[in-house]
Parts: sequence; structure tokens; C-alpha cells
Amino acid sequence: MDFSKIMAISGKPGLFEILSQTKTGVIVQSIIDGKRMPITATNNVSLLENIAIYTYEEEVPLGKVLKNIADKEEGKEAISHKESNKVLTSYFSEVLPDYDDERVYTSNIKKVVQWYNILAKSDFDFASLSEVESNEEE
Repeated sequence: MDFSKIMAISGKPGLFEILSQTKTGVIVQSIIDGKRMPITATNNVSLLENIAIYTYEEEVPLGKVLKNIADKEEGKEAISHKESNKVLTSYFSEVLPDYDDERVYTSNIKKVVQWYNILAKSDFDFASLSEVESNEEE
């Protein structure tokens, strides 16, 4: 599974992998249940590689944040995204100590933790995220 082909679709739960392109959009497959569906230009989609988390100094790519969680959890599932706001924010501050708590809401943290757990359940190779980072720096 290639990180650059994983997306979130507004209004649809979970994460999706891009399988192929069509004239009007793309065909995606749910990472959770494996169902395939077409996605057109009218759907609001976000590629995970284009998402960043605000810190006080810079914006940190989501891939790096997911890699930090994977390092902390040794590739296993993290805490549930349904934990209390206080538990989630303290957990996130361990993973990304200097995140901007005024611009990163608890709902954002829940989403990141939920996405991480979906990827961890599907045996995603988080080591590939460090390769992506090193390619971007060059």
C-alpha cells in the first residue's frame, strides 16, 4: 500500500486507496472492508500525504506524525479515538510535543488517531513513511 495513494473522503468513514483513474474520477477501495466504489470530482477528498499538522515552528506532514505514533506504539494500534479529550490531547503531545493547541483541535487529533489505527489494522508499513520524508528533503 502506497501512502501517496491513500485518501480520506468527506462524508464517508475510514480511509480509501486509489486503485485506478477513470475519465470522470477515480476508483477507490475501502481499507476497512475492501469495497470498491467510484469517486467523482463532486466528492471532497484529501490525500493523506497533502495533510499537515500545525506546530509552533512549522507544519509537520501527516506522514511524519503517523510515523511518530508507529514508533511509539511499535507498529501496533494506538489508543482509541473515542477516548476523552484530555487523554487524546496528552497522548498527542507525547507524539508531537510542539503541536499548536490553538489551531489543532481535538477533532483533528481524533481523526489522526483513527486513521493511524485503520492503517495499523491493515498492516501498513510505517517504515515506508521515513523513505517518503527523506525523498522530500533531498
